[in-house]
Amino acid sequence: MSLNDILAALFPAGHAVAVDRQVLTGTAETASGTVAVLGTTDAAAIDHRMALALASFVLDTVDRHPGRPLVFLVDTSGQALSRGQELLCLNGSLAHLARCVDLSRRQGHPSVALVTANAVSGGFLSFGLMADQAYALADAQVRVMDLRAMARVTKIAHERLVELAGTSPIFAPGADSYVRMGAIAAIWPAPSAERLAGALADAATACAAGDQRQADGLARGGRQLAAGIAAAVRNSPARA
Repeated sequence: MSLNDILAALFPAGHAVAVDRQVLTGTAETASGTVAVLGTTDAAAIDHRMALALASFVLDTVDRHPGRPLVFLVDTSGQALSRGQELLCLNGSLAHLARCVDLSRRQGHPSVALVTANAVSGGFLSFGLMADQAYALADAQVRVMDLRAMARVTKIAHERLVELAGTSPIFAPGADSYVRMGAIAAIWPAPSAERLAGALADAATACAAGDQRQADGLARGGRQLAAGIAAAVRNSPARA
């Protein structure tokens, strides 16, 4: 599905979203009012420029439009991989973007992310997964690392990782696995204004109540240890 078709389905009341070198920013009208729209398209590899452009748009929204919801449209092949980007401290730019999204949440801006095509690695972790609620279209590809690449990094045999992926969503790519882990709230068969309206309402609740994804992962059987470990750390006497 093309970006124009997705925007038309999500915002039938109209939008003013512009695309500049794979970065999209703008506003759109929904049943609950105006929302800020930002994201990437065409499987963008998020580089220093893109990260700072997205962060700047978030900060501008927080400054000029208090409380305005944020809608992230995610289509990224991950962070840009080059020596030049590393020398520009791309990791710092991605961290800055994540901090800006966190700031918007603490300032009362609910946020929803929709994976429209691809969501890979650091390009997804520092952006789409920072939203209060994340969703994915049915044909979206979601993963942090290919199993062969994971085998090279972890030194675990590829065959063993394939075996583990058959029983644990932590190792398995795909939007379904991220739903089981609680990272993605639900998979949408198609983009629609009605689904977005419901997601924005849920995001407003999540923004006020705090992140429940670890609890969701436990309830769905995808992450059995994360919630308990996090609770133990929070309640540790060393933090008192």
